[in-house]
Amino acid sequence: MRVILKQDMKKMGKGGDVINVADGYARNYLIPSGLVVAATNRNVKQVEHDQRVIQTQLKKLRQEAATVAERIGDLSITISMLVGEGNRLFGSVAAKDIEEALREEGLVVERRMILIEEAVNNETNEPVADKHIKGLGVYRVPIQLHQEVRVDLNLWVVAK
Repeated sequence: MRVILKQDMKKMGKGGDVINVADGYARNYLIPSGLVVAATNRNVKQVEHDQRVIQTQLKKLRQEAATVAERIGDLSITISMLVGEGNRLFGSVAAKDIEEALREEGLVVERRMILIEEAVNNETNEPVADKHIKGLGVYRVPIQLHQEVRVDLNLWVVAK
């Protein structure tokens, strides 16, 4: 029996795929569980239409992310922090601080997109040890705006 998967399923395929399964498996398990629908002409056309709409939306989101990435690539953010003896920071710079600094520049970037744990100090080329920046300097902080769009932000951490 030909069926259309409603969601991704291991060893069977991705949502929207048309697959062949045993008649009893489809009638007794897959259809009652709501995992598949019968592959009628109407259902196949509906799934194809839905996939085209989704692809158009994804393309639009990718273009928007590329525009934001271009702005971030040209941007340098400075965060001032209190320092003590030996230029040690009181506290640290976290993704929340970077998110707020970007918001002040008119860019809305979600905190989870800021990959501070992958940040690198430009002067020493050493990665950040934690999910927080704990020293003065210039850092390259990656931001994952979209599945296919990633950009590095230049971050200056300076003494207040």
